[in-house]
Amino acid sequence: MTQVAKALLVDDRRENLMALEAILQGLPVQSVAVESGEAALKQLLVDDFAVILLDAQMPDMDGFETASHIKRRERTRHVPIIFLTAADRDAQLALRGYAVGAVDYLTKPFDPWVLRAKVSVFVELWTKTRQLAAQSEMVRERDAQWRLLTDAVDEATTLLRSDDPDAVARAVAALEQARWGTTS
Repeated sequence: MTQVAKALLVDDRRENLMALEAILQGLPVQSVAVESGEAALKQLLVDDFAVILLDAQMPDMDGFETASHIKRRERTRHVPIIFLTAADRDAQLALRGYAVGAVDYLTKPFDPWVLRAKVSVFVELWTKTRQLAAQSEMVRERDAQWRLLTDAVDEATTLLRSDDPDAVARAVAALEQARWGTTS
């Protein structure tokens, strides 16, 4: 089953969330919109995300504090965060965003095509990472099966070289067990 990439959209203003959802429309990503840093942290407990679009300035827990919590968690520390903010007045805010682990910092109004391109890159990276993990698991399983079969062949060879009158039957049984992936 292929898992769909998700983007976590975090902004305290509903109209901004709707605008972000519209910008991402048509990309191979499912948008999950929340209106606070606390809600974002809760969502990150139950879902995996390819990217987080995070408003820097929100009441209660701002984007910087939210990002700091995200980056402290083992499960979420590698999720890329793109800060979005209306505050263009202070370059220190961008530096603060990068300092808490953001991969980018866009000021409003931003070009929606630029945001789409950035999100697309992170979605593709997320998808490729999942594919590599699945392939790696398949290789591990195949290696385990190969080891089981090799051990059974070694056991059968040893039995056939012995003076045991039941050696052939026991060797065949060992090979059959390995063939079906069972152990004795």
